[in-house]
Amino acid sequence: MADNKYKYRIEIQQMMFVSGESNDPPVETTSIIEDIVRAQVIEILLQATRTASTRGTKSIAPEDVIFLIRHDKAKVNRLRTYLSWKDVRKNAKDQESGGTESLIETDAAGGPAAGAAQATDSSKMLSRYKKSKIRLPWELQFMFSEQHLETAEESEQVDDEEKAATIASLKRLKMADDRTRNMTREEYVHWSECRQASFTFRKAKRFREWSQMTQLCDSRPNDDVIDILGFMTFEIVCSLTEEAMQIKNSEEKLIQIKSEKEKTLNPGQQNQKKRKYLFDKPDELANPLMPYHVEEAWRRLQAIDFKHKAGRSFGGGMLRSKTRLI
Repeated sequence: MADNKYKYRIEIQQMMFVSGESNDPPVETTSIIEDIVRAQVIEILLQATRTASTRGTKSIAPEDVIFLIRHDKAKVNRLRTYLSWKDVRKNAKDQESGGTESLIETDAAGGPAAGAAQATDSSKMLSRYKKSKIRLPWELQFMFSEQHLETAEESEQVDDEEKAATIASLKRLKMADDRTRNMTREEYVHWSECRQASFTFRKAKRFREWSQMTQLCDSRPNDDVIDILGFMTFEIVCSLTEEAMQIKNSEEKLIQIKSEKEKTLNPGQQNQKKRKYLFDKPDELANPLMPYHVEEAWRRLQAIDFKHKAGRSFGGGMLRSKTRLI
């Protein structure tokens, strides 16, 4: 029964390794993370279904899922970039085979001149597939049929929002750069493979069964919704791991400070060292993330954000019973 419930232990280990966990976490830690991720996916599906019903439809659209995380500018910005490049790859792949076949046919029928003209047309066609901006219907600039020209102040404001949204991405990239700086070739290859871990990539059927999508949704969500959920599950595991790592580091610092105080009070114990046995684990593998680290990280991430007006107005009274999306 436990084997049927937990299906993503390897993927979670890989995501945790990318997020900074260098040890092999115990089964209990990966199991509690999988339980949290599954609960978050179910919450996303329920809220997205309610949002879709308010629009008068039963099928979940990608905008319904993005609407749930609209206040997290950094995550929305990363998701927009992911969807934009996904659309570019899809269009380029669709046109790759057609453009090559047309070039062969034109070269056989019309000679070099016709082939060169067709090559020019194909290059113009491929140049159109640039990273497009994903439009979100609740944004102010997309609520009107006619768009006005942007002024310098509005463009500067948009640039400031984009810069603020990319701060979290830059921090994560810096952490990855610091982590991989001293890696060997084999370690970096393993780390690169772990970065490709996903709950949904080539596992759509397993993901639907695991999240009980058929029971929760009236209609089957499309592939874009599945890809967005795969992106969000990766973000959830990374957020839990990073927060749990901070908790573990703080705990280790407190233990170190306590041991230094004990050495100061008892100078005769400074030269005493802990005896090492033959089958003891190495020091760097002795302290993996434990389940209580993840539980405390989940509690902190579920703290109410009082930055928004609604949270300040209600004082958290009506919001505490609602599970927050991380």
